[in-house]
Amino acid sequence: MRLPGPARSALDRLPFGSPAATSAPDANRRVLITGGASGFGLALASAFLERGDRVIVTDLAPTDERPAGVPPDASYLRLDVRSEDEWRAAREEVERIWGGVDVVVNNAGIAQGGRIDLLTEEDWRLITDINLLGVARGCRTFTPMLKAQGSGRIVNTASLAGLVHPPSMSSYTAVKAAVVAISESLRWELEPYGVDVSVICPSFFRTNLAASLNASDPAAAEFAGKLIDRSGRSADQVAAEAMRALDAGTFLVLPDGEARRSYRAKHFLPVAYTRIMRAMGAKAAETARAGNAGAGTTGTSR
Repeated sequence: MRLPGPARSALDRLPFGSPAATSAPDANRRVLITGGASGFGLALASAFLERGDRVIVTDLAPTDERPAGVPPDASYLRLDVRSEDEWRAAREEVERIWGGVDVVVNNAGIAQGGRIDLLTEEDWRLITDINLLGVARGCRTFTPMLKAQGSGRIVNTASLAGLVHPPSMSSYTAVKAAVVAISESLRWELEPYGVDVSVICPSFFRTNLAASLNASDPAAAEFAGKLIDRSGRSADQVAAEAMRALDAGTFLVLPDGEARRSYRAKHFLPVAYTRIMRAMGAKAAETARAGNAGAGTTGTSR
């Protein structure tokens, strides 16, 4: 979300950034990361390993077909976050090799864009099953272990889209907002047991997530893909900032300046925020009308 220069400067000065860590980060933690074979998950896995932590990376490739990008120091396990059986298998493997877990990172997810009248019910079912229920399954699977230990942290990857809700992204913003809500609820639910919760809400950054965009609304998917591909931030940069916030025990992790400014603008500059969102909606409508006119001229249809 692009803000005028003076507004950007004012928002950057507000004291709501990630606090600095007050002590050296823990090392030799036992960490499980879903969707960790590429993109942000892989960047987080590498960051944890650099701290001296032990890491199990999970992703969709079979366990005996370890993806080439997974760091050699990490273990690898297949885990489709839609499968209760595979979640149970992951918990059993953690118990077998470690006897417990210190950090569970629910990161697996897909991207999705689209206007509400073009999104299909299957689009909604798929993104809900992966991005929302996948997180819920991970939390439900490992919470008993964390409670019994009396320690640990759940880290859920959401998005700035879970806090700021632009047009043509209703399915994506809905599930990411739900991940933020789950995380806050669990924060208070698990605190009495010594278990911490964090939720990471980055803005767009360069990642392979664009490859998962649905085709129900090609124009919206193309626009979202461009925002991802043109970002000046890499997954490694975002992961490094996220790790600093996690070291400090931050709950709501806004790991880049764009995310922090956009979140603050919604709360502290509501008039400017509304103006920007309204302009985005008008632009999307203008593009849609132009596309429909072109389709009518050429005799083609969706």
